[in-house]
Amino acid sequence: MTKICVFGAGAIGGYVGAKLALKGEADVSLVARGAHLHAIRTSGLTLRQGGESHLIHPRVTDDPGELGPQDFIILTLKAHGLSGIIDQLMPLIGQDTAILFAQNGIPWWYFYGTGGPLEGTRLESVDPGGELWKRIGPERALGCVVWQAAEMEAHGIVAHRYGERMPLGEPSGHNSDRAAALSRLLTEAGIKSPVRPNLRNEIWLKLWGNLSFNPVSVLTEGTLAELAADPGTRSVIRTMMEEARAVAEKLGITFAVTAEERMDMAAKVGDHRTSMLQDVAAGRPTELDALLGSVIELGHLVQMGTPSLQLVYDLCKFRSRKRG
Repeated sequence: MTKICVFGAGAIGGYVGAKLALKGEADVSLVARGAHLHAIRTSGLTLRQGGESHLIHPRVTDDPGELGPQDFIILTLKAHGLSGIIDQLMPLIGQDTAILFAQNGIPWWYFYGTGGPLEGTRLESVDPGGELWKRIGPERALGCVVWQAAEMEAHGIVAHRYGERMPLGEPSGHNSDRAAALSRLLTEAGIKSPVRPNLRNEIWLKLWGNLSFNPVSVLTEGTLAELAADPGTRSVIRTMMEEARAVAEKLGITFAVTAEERMDMAAKVGDHRTSMLQDVAAGRPTELDALLGSVIELGHLVQMGTPSLQLVYDLCKFRSRKRG
């Protein structure tokens, strides 16, 4: 049986782990911590979805060394947390272990398998000092785009709010047995995970909204619907998106929708407070570098100016520091 460890079993990780465990076609284990870990050990993990509740009793630990090498690791920590858990990952990694990186923003492996003059470029904004590249290695990486929204209602209780798609792919874009195998397991568990030959286009489609709406929400405390409806904030967001589009197109990205359509997609989510706004309000670290700092860094690489992105980035950095 395929061994899968979900590392970081919070909202999204708990949702993915529960779906896989409920299907029963993989040997699923979770890495969690603190009160959430204690609740799962004591009472199990509850997934609430579509008006139903499902209770599982998975193997869960805060010590990955107890689990041994895995076929797949699904990493659902936020991007800024990755460099701090490299040592913990090592006992889970065997000779053929593949790691699915389920983070928002530009991934640290972005320039692996692309060819061209930027092949092998390491991005300081998402991989400080190149530690992920050197110690884990981009050859282990599978990428994905998480379109789901979930939240922890309480320790040991995860609620799925919306979204079913989590497309994945190889950084090089080629078809591989490991990508096909993980795609099948996730899809059969109820998570739509087709293999994409050009995952970067979809990474940018989600990022396009996140890099603009999320930081602006931090500065204004507006919900997605409010930011999309207000002429002033919508204009700022449009400017940010067009700057980011210019950078992306320099890197060969094509967008399937217009900026207006992408803003409307965000508006349809409704009165939702972005995760970045929630993190700042709680005094937690944010995904600002993965969502916005990385695009500014890419702009420098392709010699494209990003003044509005830099302005909003600097203001968000200040706001985050003020809130601790």
